Parts: sequence; structure tokens; C-alpha cells
Amino acid sequence: MGSGLSRVEEVPDYAMEVQMKAEVPVEDVIATAQAAGRAILQIYNSEASTWEVQMKSDASPLTRADREANAVICQALQNISPHIPIISEENKMIPHSVRQKFQYYWLVDPLDGTKEFLKRNGQFTVNIALMSRNTPVLGVVDVPCQGRTYWAVKGKGAWLRTSEGQQRIQAAEFSFEDKGLKIVASASHLNKETEEFIQLFNNPEFVQVGSSLKLLMIAEGQAHIYPRLSPTCEWDTAAADIIVREAGGAVLQAGKQDNKGNPLQDWKEELVKEVPVLYNKEDVLNPYFVVFGKRRGATVAR
Repeated sequence: MGSGLSRVEEVPDYAMEVQMKAEVPVEDVIATAQAAGRAILQIYNSEASTWEVQMKSDASPLTRADREANAVICQALQNISPHIPIISEENKMIPHSVRQKFQYYWLVDPLDGTKEFLKRNGQFTVNIALMSRNTPVLGVVDVPCQGRTYWAVKGKGAWLRTSEGQQRIQAAEFSFEDKGLKIVASASHLNKETEEFIQLFNNPEFVQVGSSLKLLMIAEGQAHIYPRLSPTCEWDTAAADIIVREAGGAVLQAGKQDNKGNPLQDWKEELVKEVPVLYNKEDVLNPYFVVFGKRRGATVAR
């Protein structure tokens, strides 16, 4: 007598592609960045002894302001878009094997410029970007000490909001041969590669500023060029990146680097390839990059 059981066949490993459509209210994201900025300012204006400063494994500082701003942002973004994952500098990093499959995700630096926060010079920002695979499509950068919020949506332009209202911003137009171009660079990372870059120009004006304010200066037309030939991470730049792009500028790769900022490629050879900075890499360290305003005769990479 047979058992009545048929031969068990191997089950195919099927996968279904599921597409979801949802709206992300830009005003809610702007409000989130501003709320985080207010949380930071409350701590910034308190006694420094209450800041609970710690050092992370990479020797960068972490304060109570970083943690509280991160909590404000993550809770708000989960309410705005519970289906969109969040990558934040202050959260546990999601493995690349998982996040490389993300179609959309939030990329957040709740307090960009913690060193500037500790110096009490006001040069810090809140950065929130919505990413589509390897490119930002929405960016909001709040500057708490200035009461200024910059934002951009892909294809909709770049904007500045203050207590007096809102206005569209545009990068300044220039040619490389122009005399007296304004070049902005990091207040904390001025190296020989950056000095070599600056020497290529005709009597440039040089300014050092902290955090993503440097990209915003390009977007607003307050500076022409920002070379970053030292380490940054993806969350440092993504939100301001799309603001620059939508203002008519470009954020271009200038060669890979190691985590100490040593070049692994010739930055001059890589920069002329005109490749935009890309995101959601296995290593979240950015390459060297240069931010340009509107270059006369150049085709803006988007």
C-alpha cells in the first residue's frame, strides 16, 4: 500500500516588486528641521556644563544637543512617512546589504558642526534630505543661530525662508578666469590639497566657515567655489547638495580618499570628469568634492 504522498518539489524563490506611492509634505519637513533647531538652541544657550559632551569612536564630539535633535527629527519623520527608513549620523548604521535596496530613505545630520557648537560660534546646521536611491530629491537645512531655513525640491528651485518671508535663491555666475573669486573652505580642515586648489585662481578672496553653511553660501551666491579635499560623510552634504543643484550650481566628485583624508586618486584628473557626488555607497565617506556656483558655459550635472 502506498503512502499517498507525492514527491515534494523544491519551492522556487519568488520575489515580488511592490511599488508604493505616498506624499511627503515639504512644509512638515521644514517644520521638523526648525523644531530640531529650537531644541538645539535651548541647549546652546544653557550652561556648557549641561551639554553632556562625549567622544565617539572616530574621536568626533557628541552632545546632548545632537541626541535631542536626533530624537525630534526621527520621531517627526516616522510620523510623516512611517514607510521610509531613516539613516542618521546618530543612529545605528544600517548594513549596506539592506540599505542598498532602499528606493527612498531619509538621510539626516541632526547637528552638523558639533565642533562649531562647542566653540559657540553659531556655525552649525540641521540637515534633512530625502534620497531617491543615490541622489537627494528634497533637502532642508536649518541654521538655528541665524533664523534661516534653506530648502529645495528637485525641479522646483532652491528657497530661503526667514521671519520676513520666503525668496528663491540663485548661485552666482562666474568664469574661472575672473579675478577675486570668493572661495569658501572648512574652518577645521585646511590642508595642502586645499591650499594647492586655491592657488589656481587669480587673487581669490578666501573665507573659512563651519558646517554645511559653505554649500549654502554657494547656493545663495555669497561665494563662488567650495573645495572640500578632506573627509566628510554623506549626511554632512546631502541636504545642502540638492539646494546647490537647484540654485544652479554643481557638487562634483574630485577623487576618492581614505578616512584620514589622504587622496587615493588625483583630484585634478577626477574633477574634470564632471561626476556629481553620489550617495548610499557601502562606505558613507564622501570622496573629495568641489562645489561650484554657475560656471559660464558649463552644463550643470543633475
